[in-house]
Amino acid sequence: MKDYAIFQSGSRQYRASVGDTLVLDKLPLEPGNPVEFDQVLMVSKDGNVRVGAPTLSGAKVKARVLEQGRDKKVIVFKYKSKIRYRRKTGHRQDHTKISIEGINVGRARRSKAAKQSADSEGEE
Repeated sequence: MKDYAIFQSGSRQYRASVGDTLVLDKLPLEPGNPVEFDQVLMVSKDGNVRVGAPTLSGAKVKARVLEQGRDKKVIVFKYKSKIRYRRKTGHRQDHTKISIEGINVGRARRSKAAKQSADSEGEE
């Protein structure tokens, strides 16, 4: 199974693996610049899944900006029958295309039970 991470950018969450290309809401970066996302919610590496509460400390998703662009135009048409009300507007959403270069898991924290057992072994 391929390693992946779920991270948050803005108000949306994305699933990313190394080598993936994602389209995010616009980020204020130039094409070619590196970017790191530190709000990582979950990481799956070698079949081991780590889930944050709400985020994982030390985990990062590293990416590079490929291009800045705009989506296709969405037409918004408001219409009310019999009263001659018509409004037509359009909208094009700005976006940033990125390429995922790496997933840094960070260091794993031990549970309280594991810490206590390690401390008790050290005392003996």
